[in-house]
Formats: sequence, C-alpha cells, structure tokens
Amino acid sequence: MSTTPPLPAVTLSQAKELIRCLADTESVLLLSPPGVGKSEIVRQAAREAGLELRSLLGTQIAPEDVSGVPKLVGNRAVFCPPRILLPEDDKPFCLFLDELPASPPDVQKAFYSLLLERRIGEYRLPKGTWVVAAGNRSEDRALVRTLSSALINRVFVLPVRVDLEEWLTWAETNGVRPEIRSFVKYIPQALQRPVPPDPVPFSTPRAWAMLSRDMQLAEQAGKLTLGERRALAFGRLTPHDAGLFCALCEDGLAELRDARDYIEDPSLLPQSETAMWFVVNRIRQAVNSFQLLVPDDPQALAPFPAKVNAFLAAMKEEFRFALLLDHVAFWATLGASEVMLDTLKTVTGLPAGKANGAA
Repeated sequence: MSTTPPLPAVTLSQAKELIRCLADTESVLLLSPPGVGKSEIVRQAAREAGLELRSLLGTQIAPEDVSGVPKLVGNRAVFCPPRILLPEDDKPFCLFLDELPASPPDVQKAFYSLLLERRIGEYRLPKGTWVVAAGNRSEDRALVRTLSSALINRVFVLPVRVDLEEWLTWAETNGVRPEIRSFVKYIPQALQRPVPPDPVPFSTPRAWAMLSRDMQLAEQAGKLTLGERRALAFGRLTPHDAGLFCALCEDGLAELRDARDYIEDPSLLPQSETAMWFVVNRIRQAVNSFQLLVPDDPQALAPFPAKVNAFLAAMKEEFRFALLLDHVAFWATLGASEVMLDTLKTVTGLPAGKANGAA
C-alpha cells in the first residue's frame, strides 16, 4: 500500500481561476473522482475567456491522431497534424485532453512534446492557446492507466474536490430541483460517495444533476409517480441515498429548512415521523460540527433560552431525547431547563418536576 500523502485539493471555482492564470503557459491536469464536474469547469473557463474549445478523448484516439500522418513534400516526409490540434486560422483556442490518464501508453507518449513545448512535430500551437487535461485517479476504479513519470513531469497536477456550498449555488442557478438541493444540504456526504467495488450506480454531483433532469422530464410527461421516482433514483444513486431520498420526497422534503429555523419557529417542524427523524439527525449533525451557534448579539441572545425551550417542548418525547442524547451540556448552554430536565427524569425513571435552579 502506498504511503504517499494525498496532494492538497482545490474546489472547482479555484481550479477554474488557476486554469485562467496558467493554461496558456503551463499544461494543467485536473484529477478527481468521477462525476465532479471537471469537464464543465474547463468549458466554462474557455467560454469566459472567449476561446473555442477543442476536445480529444484519450480513450478514443490513436497516436497518429496527435502526431499527424506523413505526406511527401518534395523528397521529404512531413507529418501533418490533425486540424483539431492546428487550426488553419492560427487563432488561440482551448485544447481539452479529456480522460488523459485512461489513454494507452503510446497515446500518452505522443502528447509529450505537446504538453511541455506546445509543439506537434515541427508545428507550434498558436500563441495564447490553453492546454488542459483531465481524468480520474487510480483509486477511483475507473479506466485509468499508470501515468508515466515523464508525462507527470510535463504537467501541473491539480487535484479537484467537491465543495458543498459551491455545488448548492451552482445547482440553484442551473435549476436543479429543490428536493434534491434540500436532501444534499441535509446530508452533505450524499453529494459524493466513494466509488463502490462493484459496477453499480453511486452518488456524485453529476448523478444528482442528471437525476434532477430525469425527474423533470418525467414530470413534464406526467409520469413522475412514486414508482417512477424510485426507478430513476436507484438508477442514478447509491442505494442508501436513493431509498432515503424517495422516502423523504413523500414527506415534503423540499419544504425542510435549516436547523436554526426550527428553533426560531417550532411550527415549521414537519408532521411526518420520517421527516422528523431526518430533522433531528440534521440538528445533531449541526451541533457536532458547531454549526448551531449561540448568537453573539446580546439583543438576539436574551430571548434565545425561551426559544430553545419552546422548540424542545414542541417535539414528541422520543425526538427530544434523541436530540439531547450526548448533547445535554450543549442544550443547557443554550438555555434549556425545565423541558430538558423533565425529559431526563422520565428516561431515568425519576419523578418529573420543576428545575428549582438545578440544571
């Protein structure tokens, strides 16, 4: 097993900025798990820079698609690069080498001079041309071959990671359905699951976006029944995510709020038990990650204990106990008193009563 520490990763927006800064002089290689959005971020960067995007798919080309084919010029054989790599107008463009790590060794070798010197045989790419490559990592169980040290030494390697807030902003801007955005917001781990050992669907940013599109098409055709939604979800997502997503959709998942909203207004708490357990789990996660913080403003802090007690009192006892479990000190800090004490006495079998100053 390799003991090489992982390279620090950047978000997609950071990767886009680095591409804009470096890609006209440095060949950039984006590496990430499948479905993160590498190809789309390259397209965005090129479009914003006013560059035409020309793509080569590493798994579907041969070495001569890079180096070109020979023709006789006088008494000499001259290699003529393909038009996609050397346009006749001599304008700069963005050359995107997708799935480069999956390309065969002889294709990788054909890219050496292109990646390092911006040269194909005797020809040079137009000044200002970007060279950006992308692919999956070896641990992702994708079709990935070993990258030679010679190729790695010719590129700027840029590991890319998924950022939840970035994706949620992108999803809202691009019309991803609200129930999908709510689910991912409440269960951030579901945005990008590890690649499974077997060839089965698994959750990625791309899978969620495609599920949104599929559900939208089914709804427009009047076919988005419970069964159709389950079929679509299980065909795109990790089975656990698909099952929970479908169950919560039946309970109004799109209406779920931030954890803090329920403390401010307990009437927003969902009525169904499935959705309620989901909210309890989300609030516990917020407590564990210190996202549910006490207001700093003294004016907002003064009524906070009353809000916390009203919030806890609005819950059934089993939900309240699940919320308090292992977090008694935290809720006491927020001002929970009688409701919390009565719940703990009920659980321990002691008679309920006033807190009498004890907390």
